[in-house]
Amino acid sequence: MSSSTRDEQHQTVPLSVLLKRELLSEKIERPEIVHGQACQSKKGEDFTLLKTDCQRLVGDGVSTYSVFGLFDGHNGSAAAIYAKENLLDNVLSAIPPDLNRDEWVAALPRALVAGFVKTDKDFQQKAQKSGTTVTFVIVERWVVTVASVGDSRCVLESSEGGIYYLSADHRLETNEDERVRITSSGGEVGRLNTGGGAEVGPLRCWPGGLCLSRSVGDMDIGEFIVPVPHVKQVKLSTGGGRLVICSDGVWDALSAEVALDSCRGMSPEVAAPHIVKEAVQAKGLRDDTTCIVVDILPQEKPPSVPHTKKPVKGMLKAMFRKRSSESSYVDKDYLEADVVEELFEEGSAMLSERLDTKYPLCNMFKLFMCAVCQVEMKPGEGISIHEGTPNPGKSRPWDGPFLCESCQEKKEAMEGKRASGRVSSGSDE
Repeated sequence: MSSSTRDEQHQTVPLSVLLKRELLSEKIERPEIVHGQACQSKKGEDFTLLKTDCQRLVGDGVSTYSVFGLFDGHNGSAAAIYAKENLLDNVLSAIPPDLNRDEWVAALPRALVAGFVKTDKDFQQKAQKSGTTVTFVIVERWVVTVASVGDSRCVLESSEGGIYYLSADHRLETNEDERVRITSSGGEVGRLNTGGGAEVGPLRCWPGGLCLSRSVGDMDIGEFIVPVPHVKQVKLSTGGGRLVICSDGVWDALSAEVALDSCRGMSPEVAAPHIVKEAVQAKGLRDDTTCIVVDILPQEKPPSVPHTKKPVKGMLKAMFRKRSSESSYVDKDYLEADVVEELFEEGSAMLSERLDTKYPLCNMFKLFMCAVCQVEMKPGEGISIHEGTPNPGKSRPWDGPFLCESCQEKKEAMEGKRASGRVSSGSDE
């Protein structure tokens, strides 16, 4: 080996160069989050949660993430207010401590299910009749996780113009799967009967007459209206993108393409009120009309390049790059521009499917802790979520995670296996 080669191998890198590299890596890893919101109120039942500075300890450092929630109440505002004040804490309490970043992101879908069900269960104890849709968004670096019940929606436009739907619509009128779930569990789906055989309005769930199949609250209309959310998790390219989260007051008036087109080039602070204005102008102020716009941007944003917006077809699932089974849960390599990678999607209302886990986290669910409400249980008290499943060979009833007795009762009621535990419609005013 020549002396020059040895010198090259042992050549030191100046501290200034190392610091510059570290700063550049930090800027690539951590996007800038900018948001705006707007609302025109009709009933005063829409509420938002905007937190861009949430922190958790990771090793000897701190990880920052953002949370955006939209709560569209009905029959009053109590459920919307309660969910706004308690849902985030309930989700976080279902995530085990001491997880690294990838593990924390992987735990989010199951924690969101547990947090939604716990929030609904706790609100039930208040015996109030109101309910709320929820669209709940957690942004951790370039990973966006969306949990939703009801008909508020979240759409994403990537940095090059592709549009992605990140939430589900739980209106009975448009969701056949939910109609089948309700009728197979013992509920009824039909339109309002005005007498004489005439039926009017959208499809509704009976008893109660709600046109949504999932919500938080709604204690007086039976367990067929469930709080189990649809959850979708995607990873953006480092080009970033724009999230638009709106209540049905916007989506009843504007399509996703029209809403995004109307505010292109505007800052989130300007875009949100502009979308609300466009919706109200199109259909009038018939309902609370709320919009949250969130931009997820590289810290050093490249010059804006005009692009041709891609055509929208259906739910655009073909535009997602599926995560390879060989890859880590969150890829270390940065994706090419305008590739949105789908990490997770599940919409089942069955807790035995939603709380099960194949991700190798030994502490995902503690043996003597209820997977939903996090109450401590004595040995032998917990009930496996697999108990009573139709395919016992796949999951053994003594396998966890476990539920406490009251959460098991709620699970069985939601699945039509026992009488409703909700408050009857005439119990409280």
